Amino acid sequence: MHLLGDLTVEEFLRDYWHKKPLLIRNAWPGFEPLLSAQELAGLSLEEEIESRIVEEQGKDGPWSIRKGPFSEDDYQALPESHWTLLVQAVDHWIPEAAALLEHFRFIPGWRIDDLMISYAVDGGSVGPHYDQYDVFLLQAEGQREWRIGQMCGEDTPFLKGPKIRILENFEESGRWVLNPGDMLYLPPALAHYGIAQGECQTYSIGFRAPALAELAPMVLDDVMDHACDDQRYADPDLAPQTTPGLIDHAAANRLRALLMSAISDDARLQSILGRLMTEAKYPEHLPDSIDLPDDTSVTTLLSQAAVWQKAEFARFAYSEHPDHCCFYALGECHRLPPENLPLVAELANNSQYDSKTLKALIAGSDAAQLVRSLMSRQMLYNPEADYGN
Repeated sequence: MHLLGDLTVEEFLRDYWHKKPLLIRNAWPGFEPLLSAQELAGLSLEEEIESRIVEEQGKDGPWSIRKGPFSEDDYQALPESHWTLLVQAVDHWIPEAAALLEHFRFIPGWRIDDLMISYAVDGGSVGPHYDQYDVFLLQAEGQREWRIGQMCGEDTPFLKGPKIRILENFEESGRWVLNPGDMLYLPPALAHYGIAQGECQTYSIGFRAPALAELAPMVLDDVMDHACDDQRYADPDLAPQTTPGLIDHAAANRLRALLMSAISDDARLQSILGRLMTEAKYPEHLPDSIDLPDDTSVTTLLSQAAVWQKAEFARFAYSEHPDHCCFYALGECHRLPPENLPLVAELANNSQYDSKTLKALIAGSDAAQLVRSLMSRQMLYNPEADYGN
């Protein structure tokens, strides 16, 4: 299904992605919500599912927020209007929600974060705010008015008091009412303000955008792992000094060159991205490994089902190199011989797999061990088996 209206993917990426908002009317014709409001609320009662309720005027004051799990009594105590339920990572728990994300694979799959579902009663909102990542807002049920405002940044002021970041000033530049099947794309840092008109559900498809504070420690760890004592600051181009206490621009350039040389290897940077972007969103809720019979080959195990499924909690990625390829899953890097590139590409580029195709792509013991590990850790599962997700 093509979700971008009259635009091609190339036009969207060139003109809108990371640049400006886009409203797509009837992006998903006839869209029906995957869950009722009652079923969504039921998810928020579960301990392992991340959920929040935002009230415009709550017990803690304006824009109060509470974290789940909730109880039926919590819902009974809510006012008739002006509150919102947010349930995070619904794709981890509902296979149909994970399947919905497949329609956004025109963006690298390792960038997709999760599907959050927002249910709101009349007037419900999370206030004027901005996100630090790209997001598609698909209207699933009812109507929501979206107002967009200014581009924001680290100096943008927020209201003092609320525990959520509510903009102190919202400079409206446009507004639309979205109906079921309509979709709004918003780039990072754009202020926006969604207000429910009656009861509604909105699906938010967000994208992982790691901050420098997340990336830097992994880069530093990698540099330290590969550094040797001979790699040092040096100044063979040193000129006579008339100000011996000055650290000049030339010194800064030498240090920059030293650091850049330490991170100039694309393979190492790909590995950092691959490991970081496939880390589990909720590592505390990963399923236990299952015991696979040692005397049963991977091809025999794969023959147990015609179709295999990538686990909803899993994120896969891969990279290719002249003398090897790498497969990334759950924050780990698996290095394989280059003949396994078709296999890792098949695994990372799809979410369902034909058993015959996988068996044909397994080349050697390294590939067989990878597939066995994915099956054992339930990242690759037979949907018909009793232990499936």
